[in-house]
Amino acid sequence: MNRKTKQQADRLYLLLAALFITALIVCNLIANKFVQVDFGFYVFTLSAGVLPYPITFLITDILSEIYGRRKTNYVVFTGFAALFFTMFIIWLGGQFDAIPGSPVSDTIFDSTFGNSRRVIIASMVAYLVAQYVDVRLFHFWKKLTKGKYLWLRNNASTIVSQLVDTTLVVLVLFYGKESFDVMTQYIQDGWSFKALVALADTPILYLCTWYIRKRFKLKFAQEVT
Repeated sequence: MNRKTKQQADRLYLLLAALFITALIVCNLIANKFVQVDFGFYVFTLSAGVLPYPITFLITDILSEIYGRRKTNYVVFTGFAALFFTMFIIWLGGQFDAIPGSPVSDTIFDSTFGNSRRVIIASMVAYLVAQYVDVRLFHFWKKLTKGKYLWLRNNASTIVSQLVDTTLVVLVLFYGKESFDVMTQYIQDGWSFKALVALADTPILYLCTWYIRKRFKLKFAQEVT
């Protein structure tokens, strides 16, 4: 890979990392709103934060396939640091009283972000565990299949890690506050939705990795070094 191509690959890496971190932070900021998503055959009851969250796993799969485990883990831990910083900024904003006439009053701010620290802490715990599982499983299947069957490692790693993520978040947020049946429903709907999205984004993963390999002239199963 020549210098110009390497610079282009590095810029793409930064772009994917930025998209990953943005989606991750937004997930947590809108997580307090619960919505229903009607797929026709089933109505999912979800936190709004679940909607963009599968994007993070698609991006880590692209990063794992093209840039390898070390660079993917770096993005994962950078996202963790960004979540921690976000939590600090939210806390800092709550330390000052809103002025008269402020478009956002203290009451609105507190009702919107008051539970964000709990949400982010829950997400941080689940995030580190689930992303670690996702990256490890992705590379386990990649090694086992000798770089073949991208669809298998994409779906197998994401489906398992999303179950871990959804279960941990629901338990941390609702244990002692909601009944077992309610928590089970949240886990079932959240995980099922993420699993369906993971299956649906498989063609997108294939298209992205095919284009990137063609663009950077990478051989089959070759990673950017």
